[in-house]
Amino acid sequence: MSLSRRHITAAAVAALPLAFAGAGAARAGGRRSRTLYIAGDSTAAQKYADAAPETGWGMALPFFLHKDLPVANHAVNGRSSKSFVDEGRLDAILGVIRPGDLLLVQFAHNDEKDEDPTRHTEPWTTYQDHLRFCVDGARARGARPVLATPVERRRFDAAGDAVPSHGEYPAAMRALAAEEGVALLDVQALSLALWQRLGVEETKTYFNWTATEQDNTHFNPPGAIEVARLVARELLRTRVLTHPDVRRLDEDVPASWITWPQPGTA
Repeated sequence: MSLSRRHITAAAVAALPLAFAGAGAARAGGRRSRTLYIAGDSTAAQKYADAAPETGWGMALPFFLHKDLPVANHAVNGRSSKSFVDEGRLDAILGVIRPGDLLLVQFAHNDEKDEDPTRHTEPWTTYQDHLRFCVDGARARGARPVLATPVERRRFDAAGDAVPSHGEYPAAMRALAAEEGVALLDVQALSLALWQRLGVEETKTYFNWTATEQDNTHFNPPGAIEVARLVARELLRTRVLTHPDVRRLDEDVPASWITWPQPGTA
């Protein structure tokens, strides 16, 4: 991975609020709590007041984790695995991540955009290469990498069946996780099954459908909460986390808990 000093420095400065927020307060006796870092795209990213009600699932994930496991959400709108690395955003995380921390990685939505060479990757080559940068970087610092297949878009065929939209990218991530011995959260399969159960009309209440927008990729608060619940359950199922690390997995989480800070605030 070859990045310019300018890219690394710029990304590190941009990520400072998240880095400090995710550093985690020391527990009694001086033990430092773990932090869960998210590297991803707009489906997971923090949203601000000018984007409401659009909500990234990373905004809702803390509702399902114990307070001693803070979330540092570095996911950014429009990024692919390639552009996240090329802009120095991975290096910004690796500059602050510590032994025992977790790095949760979800990309594919923008890797698929073959018209944009700054973001496009091929599933079985460059996509895996950039995911491997994340895996190797976390492990080199004593942190644990976790791969999450991309959450599915809202797409249905004429028969009303939910259809996958990510091509070979989920399979490529699954294969890499098996090859590298990395925990895999199969959010793609789980979200597709959830959309199938909900159906054509009810899924609209989970995505960012408003009076002026029909967005079948990004979530509103209820959708972000349910995807975050899937992520938390997978973290438990794969034994990345244990029962004391999680909470509310089977409880209602009010949409009113989601808040959107003003742009430029952490």
